[in-house]
Amino acid sequence: MNISTRTIVFVVDDEKVIADTLASILMQNDFDAKPFYSGESAMQEGEVSPPQLLISDVAMPRMSGIDLALYFRNRDPTCKVLSLSGQANREDLLRRANEEGQHFETLNKPIHPADLLAKLRGAERGLTNFYSVLDNARLVKEVVI
Repeated sequence: MNISTRTIVFVVDDEKVIADTLASILMQNDFDAKPFYSGESAMQEGEVSPPQLLISDVAMPRMSGIDLALYFRNRDPTCKVLSLSGQANREDLLRRANEEGQHFETLNKPIHPADLLAKLRGAERGLTNFYSVLDNARLVKEVVI
């Protein structure tokens, strides 16, 4: 993977205005952000082009954001996850992820765009470091072989 490409971010929220607004803000800040209004639609797109970062509402109809995060994390352990919640009972929703050994950072809605961007820049730096290590490992392998 070329680390100079824009980070692919899936923004998933059953409230269309939230998903669209967050994706728009992220696109204006050099992320390749795509809005989705259900976990199922994000999963379908993820089959073709998986996200590097997932931002998802915790409580959504049919498929929770936690189930979606576990799906993507099981497919790619390097996928960064940021959960958003406007509900006070989110701890109950996060219990399953914790039981599976996954810990997702959760932010309260509404979130200020500057706070969201700061969180994502930190996650993006982690991805860049990860891909730098992968690139170095590939180079070493090429030299050794």
